[in-house]
Amino acid sequence: MMQHKAPQTALRRMVTDLVTTAVIALVIFGVMVGLKTDTIPGGLELTPRWLATIEIVAVVVLGRLMLHLIWWRRKPGVGAGTTWVPARVLRGWAHTLVHLGKLARPALLVFALVMPFLPFTDRYLLDLSILVLTYIMLGWGLNIVVGLAGLLDLGYVAFYAVGAYSYALLAAHFGWSFWLCLPLAGILASFWGIILGFPVLRLRGDYLAIVTLAFGEIIRIVLLNWYWFTGGPDGLSGIPRPDFFGIVGFERGPGGFADTFGLEYSSLHRIIFLYFLILALALLTNFVTMRLRRLPIGRAWEALREDEIACRSLGLNTTTVKLSAFATGAMFAGFAGAFFATRQGFISPESFTFTESALVLAIVVLGGMGSQMGVVIAAVALIGGFEVFREFAQYRMLIFGLAMVLIMIWKPRGLISGREPTIFLGARKSISADLVSQGEGH
Repeated sequence: MMQHKAPQTALRRMVTDLVTTAVIALVIFGVMVGLKTDTIPGGLELTPRWLATIEIVAVVVLGRLMLHLIWWRRKPGVGAGTTWVPARVLRGWAHTLVHLGKLARPALLVFALVMPFLPFTDRYLLDLSILVLTYIMLGWGLNIVVGLAGLLDLGYVAFYAVGAYSYALLAAHFGWSFWLCLPLAGILASFWGIILGFPVLRLRGDYLAIVTLAFGEIIRIVLLNWYWFTGGPDGLSGIPRPDFFGIVGFERGPGGFADTFGLEYSSLHRIIFLYFLILALALLTNFVTMRLRRLPIGRAWEALREDEIACRSLGLNTTTVKLSAFATGAMFAGFAGAFFATRQGFISPESFTFTESALVLAIVVLGGMGSQMGVVIAAVALIGGFEVFREFAQYRMLIFGLAMVLIMIWKPRGLISGREPTIFLGARKSISADLVSQGEGH
């Protein structure tokens, strides 16, 4: 009798959970999606959209049912640490994709180099690629602070803004070229990273996140209110465009890039140059990060991430370790900010809100903290996904949130969750997933 009652009890619980999920989803999406406010002569009118609401509720219930059937179901007679077979199969696919990603890195690099010259490449695709590469560079820079050093930074956009305004002001007031202002923008952003590092030396976790968030907002408000210097809400316009390594610009006519090299003038020349410029900056960020991970400072970052008390007990100066992480991550954000300013030709405080910090942090977390390849995959998925769903602007954040929830359920440590140590004692050894709380042993 008990054997017959157990499946019935489990089925009853699952049905109850699905009904509860449907009711909650109906209440939430009935308000968010089911009622649309339209402007009519003399006031506003509520337009019902119950069909769309029912479709979304059905998707939510179906997703909940899949969780019950795949992730939350256990094999009879097996310990709680063993999941149902499809979940293990999906995790196996994930690990296979990780290994394929490692093998495909040279191919991806070759594709990135030849992409501007492929027949299907147009202006829109180039602009989107530049945007994705910018966020990849920002993600790799923040990965130093969050993924390697384990310091939660919610104000990373502040260094991005410092780099952008540094280039814009130096180029506008002193007439310096982009190639001279680029390292200066990185140095100034790194300086502000050190300034941020000092107040947070004794803070951890939530307190560190709050302080870095406040720092980002302070920078934005200063840029907004310091009108005579930064232009305030009006921003800075007429920012000089980059030239071809100080030789020629990309304008039409004699002396331009096309005229100098005997080519037919095309407005894509400047876009292609910007693409290769941000690609080179992103690859430089990746190269420096990977080299630093193998140096003593990189191992100190990883030691700080794993256990700060043990790191201090080993004789490491945690003050220096934290400041170096903030300064290095901020430097790459400054480089990216200088590129953003020269690409846009116009910047304002509205370009450096908390949303940007949250987006870059989401790229790092979803990709897998400490994983360089994971940042690339997450940046392509998030930034490219926003463009794919541009026609459904009112649902983009809803889909984005749903995707984050699914990723956190499926891969709680990110798409590529392996944090391989830079050095090994004797030889590399595999650790059973049962010994790791998140179930991702390496």
